[in-house]
Amino acid sequence: MSKFSYRNKPLGLYLHIPFCVQKCGYCDFYSVPDKELMKDYVSALLTHIRSYGALCSGYTVDTVYIGGGTPTCLGPKYLGRILQEVRNKFPLADDAEITVECNPESTDKKMLEMMKKQGVNRLSFGVQSAHDDELKAIGRLHTFQQAKDAVDLAREKGFSNISLDLMYGLPGQTQERFLDSVEQCLALGPKHLSCYGLKLEPATPMGRENPTLPDDDAQADTYLAMCELLRKDGFEHYEISNFARPGFRSRHNQKYWDLSEYLGLGPGAHSFMNGRRFEFARDIKAYISGEDILRDEDEVPTFQRQGEYLMVRLRTSDGVDFLDLEKRYNIDSTPYEEAFRGLMGNELVAHQGTRWYLTEKGFLVSNSIINTIVAAGQPDMGEQ
Repeated sequence: MSKFSYRNKPLGLYLHIPFCVQKCGYCDFYSVPDKELMKDYVSALLTHIRSYGALCSGYTVDTVYIGGGTPTCLGPKYLGRILQEVRNKFPLADDAEITVECNPESTDKKMLEMMKKQGVNRLSFGVQSAHDDELKAIGRLHTFQQAKDAVDLAREKGFSNISLDLMYGLPGQTQERFLDSVEQCLALGPKHLSCYGLKLEPATPMGRENPTLPDDDAQADTYLAMCELLRKDGFEHYEISNFARPGFRSRHNQKYWDLSEYLGLGPGAHSFMNGRRFEFARDIKAYISGEDILRDEDEVPTFQRQGEYLMVRLRTSDGVDFLDLEKRYNIDSTPYEEAFRGLMGNELVAHQGTRWYLTEKGFLVSNSIINTIVAAGQPDMGEQ
């Protein structure tokens, strides 16, 4: 890859930490439980931070997101080296949002003190449930008390921008129990909540076991009840699965939904820069060796970017402004608008002027709606 010659162009940076103490039964992200590879992996990642930092000197990194896997299972020594190298090699904005995903059982005093020292200013805790039997059923290692203790300790160490992850649609879970989890998490004072419906992929342990989950109607009712509860508590529902206090939306994730530029380092990490999309192979040993690890370095055609822009924007409460779409891609947006108008009668979509968006009911069937809208303006893409 050649050097990017820009000046102060904003860039998001994602770093993948593919280690877990134990892989959760539902997880389809690339991760491994092999701690023996940690030292070599960190060394390889640091090498990439240095080399890509030099290539991206014309950018200003305004968001950093360290995800996994479980970043905190690296321990403060290795994770601290990664954070320090990012500061050394990438030009960071003064107000950069720096997020680290944390698991309650591996986030202790030393870890929090190190992250604070290294400028981390946003923590995302994988809580998932306030009920220990549900946590055990999905293979989580922590209890809810551990999650509460970790969040309280983070506040003691000066972290105020805290996000919590929750899951609904778990085996045997009722709407009442999930809403109780939401309320118990709200009592912890988070600025942000991400609430995901459990989706079982066939290749995961839970997918192979195929447990009985709440049916689609029950999950839809739970989702709408959750949205109402969080709205009453003052949260903005700004993306299908994401809710934030005013001013605390995830700036890094917003880059994905805006089709802004971002660089991803680590096995399985994706990037979109200078109109090109590329990714690293989902193989930690290959990543460490550095041999043939870059995949799909292709320029994204305009028509494809146009479709992708619609797909990601329609996941957000802001939706798509067709004046912006026409200006961005030099197209006639009439076919898209006509497709939206065809959906007006069932309260799935709405609009304010030229801005069209999905309602919360629409979010429940977002894939179907988005496919319909995209296909209206790109029939060839819709047939693929």
